[in-house]
Amino acid sequence: MENRKPEWLKIKFQDPKHINKVERLLKGLSLHTVCEEATCPNRMECFNKGTATFMILGSICTRNCRFCDVVKGKPGAVDPMEPENLAKATKELKLRHVVITSVTRDDLEDGGADQFVKCIEKVREYNKGTSIEVLIPDLRGNIEALAKIVAAAPEIINHNVETVPRLYKDVRPMADYQQSLEVLANVKKLNPKIFTKSGIMVGLGEKEEEVVRLFGDLREVDCDFLTVGQYLQPSKKHHPVIEYVHPDIFKDYEKVAYELGFKHVASGPFVRSSYNAEQTKILLDVEK
Repeated sequence: MENRKPEWLKIKFQDPKHINKVERLLKGLSLHTVCEEATCPNRMECFNKGTATFMILGSICTRNCRFCDVVKGKPGAVDPMEPENLAKATKELKLRHVVITSVTRDDLEDGGADQFVKCIEKVREYNKGTSIEVLIPDLRGNIEALAKIVAAAPEIINHNVETVPRLYKDVRPMADYQQSLEVLANVKKLNPKIFTKSGIMVGLGEKEEEVVRLFGDLREVDCDFLTVGQYLQPSKKHHPVIEYVHPDIFKDYEKVAYELGFKHVASGPFVRSSYNAEQTKILLDVEK
């Protein structure tokens, strides 16, 4: 178990002048971001760039993943104004690439798929030319719910496997590794033109050979994009950090992933699913 952060994990001071603007905008439109709710280490940098990853369907999750800082409990009603407010914020922030994620809503029959669709449609209505990436939960394997999101045709559908299968019992006790792979596989079956993406955290006790096998599993379901980042313990109540992975290992993971055929790989200590996601816009433009 690691307690002291190494030098490479120290965050540089960020000028807060743009942060308050983004926070005021989000508060005024009753919007949540995963940046704040999950205590992301990059939130100050992203807010300074005028970017954010929107988190829909409220701020309370129905699952109890041991790595995540989002509040667990009984969620409230779905906000009918959320899609329009999200679209307005996207326009105000002048985002060329928007990332929309959500808490897991096992209390909803479709897992919140309808709200994802409405958000995609409103963003397109308000923001011509903005590419859309959605980071979705597993929807409990509901293929009909997934089909709704696929039919809305976001440019990227992301679903994170988060960690190697051996650690699911401790890290993601209410999720299933194979089901997560099936989500990604089913996106491609429903619409092969949509890019798929997944991400993992390292430092939870996995072995390097397990990580490489996971990369292979993702390529077996034709996953296009990959993110690999360091797990950071949000509080003492969460899963401990077993290892602070050296930056050289992240470079090795990136090399292996590209050799396996991923189209784009982001691998580094501070990498998160949507970190620097605006760079994906460049890749999407090239692929057209």
